[in-house]
Amino acid sequence: QVQLVESGGGLVQPGGSLRLSCAASGSFFSINSMGWYRQAPGKEREFVATISLSGTYTYYADSVKGRFTISRDNAKNTVYLQMSSLKAEDTAVYYCKAVLSTIASYWGQGTQVTVSS
Repeated sequence: QVQLVESGGGLVQPGGSLRLSCAASGSFFSINSMGWYRQAPGKEREFVATISLSGTYTYYADSVKGRFTISRDNAKNTVYLQMSSLKAEDTAVYYCKAVLSTIASYWGQGTQVTVSS
């Protein structure tokens, strides 16, 4: 079982920056990939970014490419999402996902990000 706790969300002005964190705890040997997803009001949850176990491979949604950076610290079982040049359309609840295997993945409870002037 894995527990994921996100933090770092909040209200920011357009063009601003935020850094989200997601810390994993529980009973596991290692976490394979970790990623971020988001869900805006009235919309389905969508992929934002993911990072491989070693951190070598990262993938981003086209909508955030060049503005967001995903990273991880395996010693702390934590994944980060550095968000810059934020836009109103980035407003959403951001969820962390940890994938242990093809049949075991876990979600965090989400953290709200609001981009507004």
